Amino acid sequence: MELNESLNALDEVKKSSEQIYRMVGSIIVSVEKNTTIKDLEERKKILEMRNDSLTKQEQLLETKARELQQELKKILDKKTPSANNNKINR
Repeated sequence: MELNESLNALDEVKKSSEQIYRMVGSIIVSVEKNTTIKDLEERKKILEMRNDSLTKQEQLLETKARELQQELKKILDKKTPSANNNKINR
């Protein structure tokens, strides 16, 4: 969400030919367009890196969850046939 907001702000600032203003606390101040563009592009890069990092973490967690699920299934499959054999023999 922050990345989308930064991208939208960057697009609007680049389109603007007028003076740029920024909220600082409870007041609005005039800022240089080039400085604002530079700040927004830096923010965009940081958010993209964070997004990439979270995506990689999510993929690793999904892989680990699948591995654990397979291990659990193997354990349960090993226990299930012997339990079934005991019932048949009784």
